[in-house]
Amino acid sequence: MFRSSTEEIATSDTSEHEQTCEVTPVDTIALNETTSFNPVSASSSDGGSTRSSSGPSRPRPAPGQFSNSVQLVSTNPPHLASTSDSSSLHSRGGMPKLRRAPGSAVAAQTARTPLCDYTAPTSCSSSTTTSAASVIVAVVEGRGLARGEIGMASLNLNCPELVLSQFSDTGTYAKVITMVHILLPMEILMPDTASEKGKGTKLFNLITENFQGVAFTAIQRKHFNEKKGMEYIKQLCAPEFSTVVMEVQAKYYCLAAAAALLKYLEFIQNSVYAAKSLKVSFKGSQQTAMIDSISARNMELVVNNKDHRSDHTLLGVLNHTKTPGGARRLRSNILEPLVDVDTINARLDAIQEMLQNEELFYGLKNAVAPFLDIDQLLSVLVQVPKQETVPIAEAKITHVIQLKHTLDLVPQLRVTLKNCNTALLKAYCTSLEDNRFDIILKQIHTVINDDTTYLKGSLNMRTQKCYAVRPNINEFLDISRRAYTEIVDDIAGFVNQMAEKSGFPMRTSFSTARGFFIQMKLEGIFLPKGKLPPEFIKVTRHKDNYGFTTTDLMKMNDRCDEALKEIFHVSYVVICQLLSTIREHIHCLYKLSDAVSMLDMLLSLANACTNSDYVRPEFTDTLAIKQGRHPILERMARQQLVSNNCYISEGSNFVIITGPNMSGKSTYLKQVALCQIMAQIGSFVPAEYASFRAADQIFTRIGVDDNFETSSSTFMLEMKEITYIVHNVSDRSLIIIDELGRGTSAEEGIGICHSVCEFLLNLKAFTLFATHYLELCQLECLYPNVENQHMQVQHTRTRDTGAESVVYTHLLSGGYSEERHYGLRAAEMTSLPSSIIQEAKKFAFKVSKQLLAKHKSNPKAERQRVLYRLATRLLQTARNSRLDPDSLRMYLKGLRRQYEAELEAAGQP
Repeated sequence: MFRSSTEEIATSDTSEHEQTCEVTPVDTIALNETTSFNPVSASSSDGGSTRSSSGPSRPRPAPGQFSNSVQLVSTNPPHLASTSDSSSLHSRGGMPKLRRAPGSAVAAQTARTPLCDYTAPTSCSSSTTTSAASVIVAVVEGRGLARGEIGMASLNLNCPELVLSQFSDTGTYAKVITMVHILLPMEILMPDTASEKGKGTKLFNLITENFQGVAFTAIQRKHFNEKKGMEYIKQLCAPEFSTVVMEVQAKYYCLAAAAALLKYLEFIQNSVYAAKSLKVSFKGSQQTAMIDSISARNMELVVNNKDHRSDHTLLGVLNHTKTPGGARRLRSNILEPLVDVDTINARLDAIQEMLQNEELFYGLKNAVAPFLDIDQLLSVLVQVPKQETVPIAEAKITHVIQLKHTLDLVPQLRVTLKNCNTALLKAYCTSLEDNRFDIILKQIHTVINDDTTYLKGSLNMRTQKCYAVRPNINEFLDISRRAYTEIVDDIAGFVNQMAEKSGFPMRTSFSTARGFFIQMKLEGIFLPKGKLPPEFIKVTRHKDNYGFTTTDLMKMNDRCDEALKEIFHVSYVVICQLLSTIREHIHCLYKLSDAVSMLDMLLSLANACTNSDYVRPEFTDTLAIKQGRHPILERMARQQLVSNNCYISEGSNFVIITGPNMSGKSTYLKQVALCQIMAQIGSFVPAEYASFRAADQIFTRIGVDDNFETSSSTFMLEMKEITYIVHNVSDRSLIIIDELGRGTSAEEGIGICHSVCEFLLNLKAFTLFATHYLELCQLECLYPNVENQHMQVQHTRTRDTGAESVVYTHLLSGGYSEERHYGLRAAEMTSLPSSIIQEAKKFAFKVSKQLLAKHKSNPKAERQRVLYRLATRLLQTARNSRLDPDSLRMYLKGLRRQYEAELEAAGQP
C-alpha cells in the first residue's frame, strides 16, 4: 500500500485488504424522497460529476419502517415487479443484480455482458487472511472529453479511513480493475447512467464481468456531486489529515464518488460518522507499483492456484503477523509494492536493526501481539448511532473496554522503541509520545474500573461489561448490579441444590446462546432407567457430557437478562458521556493503528529472514541476483533447491530463455518476479546478493488454457494479455513472458513473437522471454541488448540397454539451447507407438538442419555488441560505483581486458 505519514517522516530524516468471490445477486433498491437521498434531478455541467449540491439529508427510518422509503424492484419483467419491506434474492444467469435509484429506465441487467478485453480472476482469497469483505467502493467515470478519467472512493466498514483516488486509465481499464481487485469489495456503487439497458458503459461491463460475486448498486448520478463531496470531507476529516483537502480540491471525480459513498453509508448503517473523526487520504496512481490481477494470480502472490486454502503463496511465506492490521498491511503491500527507494530503504534499515538486536526483536514481538484490531475499534468509536438498542449499548461498552485494553498496551510499546537507532522506528516512537493517549486513558479511568480488561470467553466478558463502570457514578446502575449479582448467586445456589437432591455431579455453565445452564459428566454413573429426570429439558449430549436446563432455571435466566438490559442501558448513558468527551482526542488512534500494523509487518518480514538465508537487497539501475532461490518452492521443498543467477541491465535488458520442457524456465521467471516484489515491499530476498531497479509495473504472460466462461481460446487469451502489456508498458517495467504464440500455427506464432519482441526491444523495460521458438534466438545477432540464455540438461545412457535419458540440472547458462527434439523425448516416456516417434524424429531432423543453416553470426554485429556492452558497463559504473580510486582503477582495467577478450572472440583485430 502507499506509504504512511510516519514513513514519510522517517525517510525525510534519512535522505519514507483471500476469499473466493461467490455470486450473491442483489435486487434493485430504489431510494425514494423519504430517505436521506434527494431524488431531485440535476444536470451535470462537466460531463462527469454533478456540480449542484443535494438537498438536506433526512434521517433514515428505524428498522421495520422501510415500506414507505425503500422500493424493491426485482430483476423480473416490469409486470412482475413487486414492492415489499425487505430485499428478496433472485438469480438470472448467474449475473449480479443491481440496486437502482428511482427513475431508472430499467430494473437491472438481464443479459450477459460482452466479452471483455481484460479479465481478473474471480478467486481473490487466501487462507492467510481472516477478515471477510467489508469494503464498499464508489466508482465514477467522466463523460465526453473526460472519458477515461476515473474517480474512486472506498471505505472499509471495519476501518474508518476514506481512501480517494483519481487517475486516467486506458481503454482496457486495467488500473481500475486492478485497484478494485485489491480492495476485495463487498459492494460497488456506480451511477445509474453507466448501466442503462442496452448501452451500459464499457467500464461498467468490464467491472460486472470481472467481479460477478460482488453486489452492484446503481445510484442516481446527481448524488455523485463533487461540491457535496468536498463538504463531507471538510466536515468529517480529522485535523491531522486536513491537508488532504488541498490535494483533492481539484479532483472532481473522486470527490463525486466520495459524496455518493458517504450518503449511501449513512443510509445502510443507520448511523453517521462523528464530525472531525475520519482519516481521509488521497492515493495517486504513481505511489505504488502496478501488478494486474492476472499477474498476481500467475505468481500466486496471495492465492495458491491449485488449492485456495493453501498457504503456499508469497503471502503465506512472509506472513508471520500477530494482528489483523498487520496481516492486511502485508497483503496490501504485496499486491501494491512501493516504488520510492527511500521508503523501501527505511523499512530495510528497520528490519536489519531487528535482526541484529535480538532483545528489540522479541521485545517488539511481545509488545505488538496483544493488540486487537485497532482499525475496527476506531470504526465503531467514531460512529454515532441514530437509535438506542440493547445490542448497541452492549457493543459500546465492549468497545470502551477494548479501547482501555489497547491504550494500556501503549507504554510497553513506547518503552521498547525508545532506544532504537533507525529513522523509521524512531519516527514511530515519536508518534507514540502523543500525550493524547494518556489524556484518553485518564478520562477512561475516571469512569471505568481499573481492573476492567478485555478477556476471552463469553461469561468473562459479560462480567467485565456488567461491572465496567465504577460504583457510585449512577445510583440506578448500582441497584441494577446488586440485583444481577443476587440472581447469579441464586442460580449457583439452585444448581447446588439440584446436585444434592439428585446426587449427580452438576455444575453451572454459561453460553451466549443458552445463558446459564447445567452441565454434568456421568462417568461411571448409571441413570435410573437410563434416562435423566423429566424436569431436565433441552438436553444435549456429547459422549458422557450432558447439558440441560429446567423451567425454574429458564425463568431465572429471563430475570438475569432483564437485569442485564437495565445495566447495559444505564451504563450506555454513562459510556456515551465518556465517548463525547474523549472523541476530540480519539484521532491519535490513527497513529497507533499505523504504528502497530507497520511494526507487525516489519516483524513478520524479519521473522521470514530467520527461517531462511535471506540477504538485504540494494537498489540500483541493474537487476542482479546471485544464487537466487524461489521463495515459495524453498518453503515447500524438503531438500536444497538449485539456485540461479540473474543479470539484466540497460545494456542487456531483453533476455531470451530456451530449454526443454520441465527444465525450470517457468520457475526461474517467477522466481525473479517474486524476488523483485519482495525487495520492493522492503523485505530481504532469498539470494547471496541482490540488486534491483524499482519497477513501476510488473507484467506476466504465462501459459493458460481455454476459458469457457468468456468463450476465449488459449490463443485469444494470449493475445488479450499481450495487448494489455503492449498498451501499458513503460521504460521502468518488469515483463515476464513464458511462452507466446503456442495456441496457433508455428509460422504465425513465430511471427507474433518476433513482432512483440521488436516492440519491447525499443523500450528500456526489463524483459525475460521464455520460448521454445529457437528462431527468436537470432535476435541476438540483430540487437545488441538481447541476450540468449538456456537451461542446461545432461544426457546419460544405461549400461544394460544403452537407452539414453535426460537429467534436468535446472541451471541457467549463457547462449541458446542446443537441445533438439526434447518434445519427442517427452513423448517417448508415454505409450505412443515407437513407429510414430521414429517418423517424427526423421521429419524434425530435416527441419532443424534447414534452420541451423540459416543461423549464422554476423562479425560486424558482434563487434557492435561488444562496444555496446562496454559502454553500458561504463555508464553503470559512473552511476552506481562506491569504489575508492584504487579499486575503481583496478575495475576499469578489468573491463578493458574483458573488452579485448570479447573482441578477439568475435574475430575482430
